[in-house]
Amino acid sequence: MATRWQSARLDSQQAGGWVVVHCRQQFLGDSNGVLFPREWLKKQDLPIIAEHGIGHFDGDAVYLLELEYPAELPGAAWQGLRQHMLQGDADTFAMLSYATQIGTWARQNRFCGSCGGRMQPLSGERAMLCPDCDIHHYPRLSPSMIVLVTRGDEILLARSPRFVTGVYSTLAGFVEPGESVEQCVAREVQEEVGVQVTNLQYLGSQGWPFPHSLMLGFHAEYAGGEIVMQADEIEDAQWFSVHDLPPLPATRSIARYLIDTYVARRLGLAEPVLPG
Repeated sequence: MATRWQSARLDSQQAGGWVVVHCRQQFLGDSNGVLFPREWLKKQDLPIIAEHGIGHFDGDAVYLLELEYPAELPGAAWQGLRQHMLQGDADTFAMLSYATQIGTWARQNRFCGSCGGRMQPLSGERAMLCPDCDIHHYPRLSPSMIVLVTRGDEILLARSPRFVTGVYSTLAGFVEPGESVEQCVAREVQEEVGVQVTNLQYLGSQGWPFPHSLMLGFHAEYAGGEIVMQADEIEDAQWFSVHDLPPLPATRSIARYLIDTYVARRLGLAEPVLPG
């Protein structure tokens, strides 16, 4: 199925097109949505840090304006990226996911981390260049794993204090230097809930723009140990029957995909499609 959104590197010197306005994982929107006429919006009094051409939506060029702070615009309001994930259509969320990662990268790379000089966009590439010491900075992803641990008809779910009240999810964590993703799975599960796992199966990946992760999804079988929750990270962790599950993450998340896939396999139901 064709998507309405396609990422691309566009020349910001070209006129016309649409623009999305981003600041710290929030987007400006009005009754018409998040796309504004670019030339009109650039004439408004906005604290623009950077502008990047990011792609096409319904065939029209789309640019990103990254702001220093969430300035007000008459008739418009700011909305968080998670709200767009829950409430918006898939193509718009895909566009905003890409935009927030480029915007975050642009914000965090205004100055060289080596010499402190001001970075400049590199012509022809999605990169920032320090003209003083010739360091290049490209948009970066932080690899992380997310895993569903199972024991027959039971699945191990946990909740963080940061979660929406009542919601339980799979376990996740960032890959550390020097370790494989498989080693990360075993370490994070042991650290967060105190159990051991075996028989890892890779199920798929999802770009996770909060702010710039790549989630690598696994299924793992329980191998031993009792639940011991990691202080300050895990508020609660339990084994749940596939017949009696708690409130779960949003359907567009890979966490929900891992859960729904295992439940479908145990109950003989049609398996879900990986979001995106």
